[in-house]
Amino acid sequence: MDKDKRKLTEKELKRKDYFEKLTSEMQQKGYQIKNMIINVRQANYLGPLSMLPFMALTFWVYYNVNGFDLEGISLGFAVAAFLSILFLTILHELIHGITWGIFEKNHFHSIDFGIIWSSFSPYCTCSEPLKKWQYLLGVMMPTLVLGGGVAVAAVMANQLLLFFLAEFMILSGGGDFLITLKILLYRTDKKESVYCDHPYEYGFVVFEK
Repeated sequence: MDKDKRKLTEKELKRKDYFEKLTSEMQQKGYQIKNMIINVRQANYLGPLSMLPFMALTFWVYYNVNGFDLEGISLGFAVAAFLSILFLTILHELIHGITWGIFEKNHFHSIDFGIIWSSFSPYCTCSEPLKKWQYLLGVMMPTLVLGGGVAVAAVMANQLLLFFLAEFMILSGGGDFLITLKILLYRTDKKESVYCDHPYEYGFVVFEK
């Protein structure tokens, strides 16, 4: 067995079965399938690295507007930051689901949440094909809201805690940024295309004809 292959969970197996049926239906309609998978090991370091320029820009703006007063950092600050990160990590996945669910034909019945326990990574996935811009918006929205939005709030309110949270959420959006780049850089001469999450791999698939 390939060492990089992991045993699929029960939920992933169900999504795999549904995806195979969907693929068969789409192929009968004349669509071809294009797998757009990202290597998880590469994503683990390329994702965070790709977000460093955005984190640096956030730092530069906050510092030039408000400066840094580190006297407010305490044990209470650290506890509040830790609890906030846990909450925002869950909210990150909920925003994915809410955005995609709005556009899905079956809405939130097509959204699935879970945790990859081997890496303790929560995830959200959509099982129905979406238009390119709909899928892309769902990928980008958590980082735009929890990274960019919180960063703006931190600068305006001069809140160091919000600044740290914004930086963390920008960093944690690295994987989504890699998928965003993969979507934007993908070129095809096909007239029709729809996008959806891969049922168990890190990435997405394109049905096109």
